[in-house]
Amino acid sequence: MKCNEICELMPDMAAGLDTITPAVSDHLKSCDACTAKLAEVRQTMALLDEWRAPEPSPYFDTRLMARVREEKGQPSGWWQWLRKPALAVSLAVVMVMSITLFRNDAGLNRGNGQVATMVAEPGSAVGDLSAMDKNSELYSDFDVLDDLQVQQDVNANP
Repeated sequence: MKCNEICELMPDMAAGLDTITPAVSDHLKSCDACTAKLAEVRQTMALLDEWRAPEPSPYFDTRLMARVREEKGQPSGWWQWLRKPALAVSLAVVMVMSITLFRNDAGLNRGNGQVATMVAEPGSAVGDLSAMDKNSELYSDFDVLDDLQVQQDVNANP
């Protein structure tokens, strides 16, 4: 066996979880470095076995429960979640966007309460129709148009 393979098995061998096989035993007899390392790991394991966790303070549970009750007693209104940075930033972004949209109003509101209308180019079909609509009363009373003789278009299809 190689030293790398032995090093992987050392923690289990030092804790007594794994038995030492004849191949491992032969390697340990021939390699002083691995034997020394196994002795160090066994010493470390022995020290860890002697160590005891300290006992908590006798009033630890009492203080912990008092603190939990104190935290529960604090108000948790909408101002509490505003203290969180991500929510505060997102709320600020929404407010800026809504103010921007309200002020611009997509170009439809001129500020005086009138809705903007599209201005059609004169000479276009929409422009001519809007001019006729605005002047419909004038055209209906204009008798000259009724007396006008129109020349027939020679090239028109019947």
